[in-house]
Amino acid sequence: MLNNKEYLKLLKERSKTSHVYKKFQLTGLAIARLLNDEKHKSFYIKLAQQHNDGKLISLAKDISERKNIENKGAYFTAILMRTEKSKKK
Repeated sequence: MLNNKEYLKLLKERSKTSHVYKKFQLTGLAIARLLNDEKHKSFYIKLAQQHNDGKLISLAKDISERKNIENKGAYFTAILMRTEKSKKK
């Protein structure tokens, strides 16, 4: 039987593992890792649900390889929104 401290430790460890059930969830997590922005992984999962996953991964890989970008997540979002606006015109 686990005491409270052991149980809380177990829950904390289990929360670190991801529970991926859909392809877009995996895509969103991959984008978050590529951009070193796991804090906003739910945002990237939502984007992956709404957009073409191949294009998103390609854009994230391109941005992740650039050394001079300080906030890769913000840059990724700005580029994505700019391309979406140009498609609507």
